[in-house]
Amino acid sequence: MADNYLEKKFEQLGGGKTVVLRKSYPSLDTLLHRTRSCRSYDSSYMPDRNMLEKIVAVNTLLPSAMNRQALRFRPVTGEEMDAVKPLLHMGAALPGEQIPQPGKEPTACIVVCAGVEEDRWMDIDLGISLHAMALRATELGLASCIVGSCSPEALRQALSLELQPLAVLALGRGDGSIFLKPVEAGESLKYYRKEGVHYVPKLRLEDIILK
Repeated sequence: MADNYLEKKFEQLGGGKTVVLRKSYPSLDTLLHRTRSCRSYDSSYMPDRNMLEKIVAVNTLLPSAMNRQALRFRPVTGEEMDAVKPLLHMGAALPGEQIPQPGKEPTACIVVCAGVEEDRWMDIDLGISLHAMALRATELGLASCIVGSCSPEALRQALSLELQPLAVLALGRGDGSIFLKPVEAGESLKYYRKEGVHYVPKLRLEDIILK
């Protein structure tokens, strides 16, 4: 077989033009449906540092108020997670349950810190960053949960951080079922669990558009 056999075949298929093969990516709708706040993880799977850095990398492409790019990110994997797990509280709407359950904690995380004094613009940047990283985690086959219920000072001490932690993106391989439940305006929006399924009420489009 000639060394340039494949090259010639591509030329034939493309009529002599360069043929660009594009990777197929999931649609935004697909990523949004799959990107749920996961509160139960498979303890046998641990994302490595390289995977976490791929998630953090989305921040080099995101908009930032006044282009300050003031957020900083601390990937946490391996044994360091043992100090972080007890600090993460992931079920504020289910006060009667311990969430995550023992043995179902996230196996990695990204701690987001403030590089400048916190203000309303920092909070907007934080929301953009956390959700973009959650979407990238889903694209990479991971589950995630944005965690704001944690002690910043305890996180600083556990990880010897110089900057103030703002929030944590918990990560791992999801272990459980999450279902989006359409609800009418005025119904309860608190998430709940029933027979092992985590239900998340969501308002309909017509109920969130102002007339």
